[in-house]
Amino acid sequence: MRVVHLSTNDISGGAARAAYRLHRALLAIGCQSRMLVANRRSDDPTVQAIPPATNLITNLQRRWRNWRIRRAMQPYKQTRPAGLEPFSDDRSRYGAELVRALPPCDVVNLHWVAGFVDYTTFFRTVPRRVPIVWRLSDQQPFTGGCHYNEGCDRYTTACGACPQLGSQNEHDLSRQIWIRKRDALAAVPPGRLHIVALNRWMATEVRRSSLFGQLPVHIIPNGLDTTVFMPYDQAYARATLGLPQQAHIVLFVAMSVNNRRKGFAELTAALAGMRDEPNLLLVSIGRNPPPITTAIAHHPLGVINDDTRLALVYSAADLFVIPSLQDNMPGTVLEALACGTPVVGFDTGGISELVRPGQTGWLAPVGDVDALRAAIQRLLNNPDERLYMSRQCRAIALAEYRQDLQAQRYLELYHQITTDCVSAT
Repeated sequence: MRVVHLSTNDISGGAARAAYRLHRALLAIGCQSRMLVANRRSDDPTVQAIPPATNLITNLQRRWRNWRIRRAMQPYKQTRPAGLEPFSDDRSRYGAELVRALPPCDVVNLHWVAGFVDYTTFFRTVPRRVPIVWRLSDQQPFTGGCHYNEGCDRYTTACGACPQLGSQNEHDLSRQIWIRKRDALAAVPPGRLHIVALNRWMATEVRRSSLFGQLPVHIIPNGLDTTVFMPYDQAYARATLGLPQQAHIVLFVAMSVNNRRKGFAELTAALAGMRDEPNLLLVSIGRNPPPITTAIAHHPLGVINDDTRLALVYSAADLFVIPSLQDNMPGTVLEALACGTPVVGFDTGGISELVRPGQTGWLAPVGDVDALRAAIQRLLNNPDERLYMSRQCRAIALAEYRQDLQAQRYLELYHQITTDCVSAT
């Protein structure tokens, strides 16, 4: 089975890391897997970057496409609310180049492809005999451009008047993107495009979508290498990382805290009410150290790309907090579970399926700072409960979220849809 994974990045960012992990897991079980990406950061020879523009015509075409995309977004630069993540167009500067760069394959697996895959040219020019699987990292593939809808249901109709653009125009950029996506998907023969949701929440969102609602949906959770992400002795982990042995460590992980969806404001508000908690220490991982405006001890570790070191950080923590206001299947939660670290988070999206109250952690109503604080305090003050949950976290990770299980489920799906495509022709 020859599979090509398309992803904007290979190892930069949580969505890219999830795609790369699946690619490596498929290789491990004998699948001929390759990745084609826009931005290659690894030195993995099985990962290929789209060729650079080596001639004047290609370079000018890319510049022209890029200018058109930027120009379309320009009117909303002043109207977009602050604290949002990127809003992504359906177009790409690569146009039809991407399909020409595809290695020979039996299946194409799309991942997070914003700014990489041009919907119109891709779905019209990819070989018709090749089925497509799309693993959804977020909602952007079936919206008018937002990656998380944040309570807006316009993607169930035709978008327009987009609150994330600060727009009241029904025919704004979000509607234009929606129309282009609709027209591109209309070129796909029935049964050729299959959607993989990571959990029941995303599967429900897909079925509500006006763009993807009629497509076949499969639920396959992400996986990870549980021989790398594993529990380490807490004292050893803290000594290795230079963290105090007696601290009550709360861990937070996010590449960008400026994105309000990540809920860092809610976390700091919760911790601000715990000033009397002895030896409380917030440890964070991310590109920019989070701004702490209250008297909370904070130890930022910066960006960590080494998985073994990440496992040490999870093991050093007493608990991991994911205060996201909306999320799909955060890889950070999977990593925490595999390392035996109980999790506290808001009851939203895929977090609700990963954090099982009383087993792997506790959930609080979305945005309820007091309930989030109470859940954190409960775990910090109950070492026996933390120990029980730690064992449950590890057991569930081994039973349900191993990388080899994920790879086998994908391989079965690939065989099923390639067989169906051959039968259809």
